[in-house]
Amino acid sequence: MILIENVEVTGLSAAIRGMRNPLDSWAKSDSGYEGNEFKVGEADLDLMRRLREAGTDHRKYLRMIAVYADITAPLYWYKEYDTYKVGTVANSCSTMHTIHKHGINEELFSLDNGYEFSPEQKKVIEDYLALLETLRVNCKSGDETWRALIQLLPEAFNQKRTVMLNYEVLANMYKSRKTHKLNEWVKFCEWIKTLPHSELITGE
Repeated sequence: MILIENVEVTGLSAAIRGMRNPLDSWAKSDSGYEGNEFKVGEADLDLMRRLREAGTDHRKYLRMIAVYADITAPLYWYKEYDTYKVGTVANSCSTMHTIHKHGINEELFSLDNGYEFSPEQKKVIEDYLALLETLRVNCKSGDETWRALIQLLPEAFNQKRTVMLNYEVLANMYKSRKTHKLNEWVKFCEWIKTLPHSELITGE
């Protein structure tokens, strides 16, 4: 499971100004605000596309286009997401500080993998979640029971993070993960294609 909400894209105006600095070509820029919305002009978009294809040395403007979002995803997905540390920032809901505040049930985990659990396997899962809930009820933040709860928390636990990315980081993610076997990555890359001028990210 992956849920992406509260998306904001900023920095297009500054990125375009910076993109035109090397050749002092600001007068050729045709982008601007229409009301409260920034519109990228055809001349600027054409140059952005050409610089994108010229390689990372020439498309530094992509690093200036920031993307903010709230992402809820399982820990096993974040383990791979965290390999993209350059140009990213994240503030997560704290497992350490809040795991004992809310009841533990199946809804907190990503178990939507299409695999059909047998009755015996379902019983194991139910018993395991019941154990976690028992630990949660009995623990206080920082004590030994709380520590056991943290240690036993499965990789499928869903965590919410507010993240900051940029178009260059997203381009690296898209290239490497668009056909990944985790459906969370496939959905993430589909989301990338909904961003403004996503062709600058995907190259498609």
